[in-house]
Amino acid sequence: MSIYTMGIDVGSTASKCVILRDGEEIVGKSLVAVGTGTSGPQRAIEGVLANAQMKKEDMDFILATGYGRNSLEGLADMQMSELSCHAKGATFLFPEVRTVIDIGGQDVKVIEIENGMMKNFVMNDKCAAGTGRFLDVMARVLEVNTRDLGDLGDRSTREVGISSTCTVFAESEVISQLAMGTDKCDIIDGIHRSVAARVVGLCHRVGVRDMVVMTGGVAQNHGIVKALVRQLQHEIHTSPLTQYNGALGAALFAYQKASK
Repeated sequence: MSIYTMGIDVGSTASKCVILRDGEEIVGKSLVAVGTGTSGPQRAIEGVLANAQMKKEDMDFILATGYGRNSLEGLADMQMSELSCHAKGATFLFPEVRTVIDIGGQDVKVIEIENGMMKNFVMNDKCAAGTGRFLDVMARVLEVNTRDLGDLGDRSTREVGISSTCTVFAESEVISQLAMGTDKCDIIDGIHRSVAARVVGLCHRVGVRDMVVMTGGVAQNHGIVKALVRQLQHEIHTSPLTQYNGALGAALFAYQKASK
């Protein structure tokens, strides 16, 4: 008899779900681009069940993680810190991982991993600078799609410094650059370098050890990944499942609970 477990990661800006069979095989996944306090978590659960062609009753254990995990009381069998879940998910995808950089919608986490378990971490959760939300604000000011930032930054031909680490000040800095006629691609490249510098500062507080894995939605922006590689001087690994990493970790912990 197979064991089916569901991991739900309710973030600040997106809700993700993963269903695992026997703690090994992903049989369903879903992502809804709204997070805690919205219909997102419920829609993500409905989406993953439809994707796996299963019913909620087929689940042996459901575990919730993320910023809004407590909103799923009564729906999930258990809640767990996203730090542990990100460490677990990253280890499943990259067994040799030692450092996880997770840039989410509203926070940045750097996690040190030893033998597949979280050993230490540092988190920037007081300010949106360097997060997905920061990049959304910058994209809006520049009138471009957040998804296109990586490709646009690649076209940069000269270095433009964006020195403010505060979202509000960085926004006015970008507006000033646009008023001076600075090319958008150069501004975007400057934003990527500014985000990377902020993340690197956090990394040095934990200490960076190979292998380095980047998770979270921002890992899909190759401009940020490239800037981080340059400034950290470490290779950075990403997975197509980068956004599902927390939900995957939650489903793996759910499997441990169910198999006991």
